[in-house]
Amino acid sequence: MSKFLEITQLVKTFPTPKGPLTVVRDFDLGLKKGEFITVIGHSGCGKSTVLSMIAGLSDVTGGVIVLAGKEVTNAGPDRGVVFQAPCLLPWFTAFENVMLGIDQVYYTASKLERTQIAEYYLSLVGLADSMHKRPGELSQGMRQRCGIARAFALSPKMLLLDEPFGMLDSLTKFELQDVLLNLWQRDQKTALMVTHDVDEALYLSDRVVMMTDGPEATVGDILEVKFPRPRTRRQLLEDPEYYRLREYLIHFLNERSHHRPGKNGQPALAHA
Repeated sequence: MSKFLEITQLVKTFPTPKGPLTVVRDFDLGLKKGEFITVIGHSGCGKSTVLSMIAGLSDVTGGVIVLAGKEVTNAGPDRGVVFQAPCLLPWFTAFENVMLGIDQVYYTASKLERTQIAEYYLSLVGLADSMHKRPGELSQGMRQRCGIARAFALSPKMLLLDEPFGMLDSLTKFELQDVLLNLWQRDQKTALMVTHDVDEALYLSDRVVMMTDGPEATVGDILEVKFPRPRTRRQLLEDPEYYRLREYLIHFLNERSHHRPGKNGQPALAHA
């Protein structure tokens, strides 16, 4: 079966005063349509760099990224991106921020239809009563809800999430993880999310991609997560397999992330 997203031999090099620095090298990954993948690794290993290249926000030095049969060469509305900070225009309301993208993508739809799309997704993320407030009137969690609504409202082929819950307190993080999962299951989007949180990766993912440390970071291992969906935290915490997988991820980050796979070696595939 062909992959919905195919990343082949991806390389990213930055110029520095001391010469070129290769941050990512020989990164290979394929995603099936509708799959939720998380990429985990230490800070600075190149996780966000890979996501930025898939989003078309950073040039590819080498290798190829193909999404739905088309090579990725620049940014586009077929990829919805959610950053750690949602980058809302402060003089617009939450509704107006979401409408900005909708007006560009659905320019042939009527004003009523476009309004209904924005209201629908803002309501799904829990902002029905706050959609006409400006970002300065919203909490950090509410602003991130708006960012998630904005990404889904454009009906992208793929969702890209760069540590979207990294700045939130634990309670808000748990709430928004569930908001994200509910939306993802409803729309069946293909999703790739960068995180450094082992528990978050196991709760959300079909597979967890573990990156080696940079420079020249690459895929070190891939963990299959087979807990049935829909998932609840209670189910996972009561399952001994959850703790085995959690230990596996922590062991990789502590012991194995410092080593690249051999020249001809493929990353191991750990089965849940």
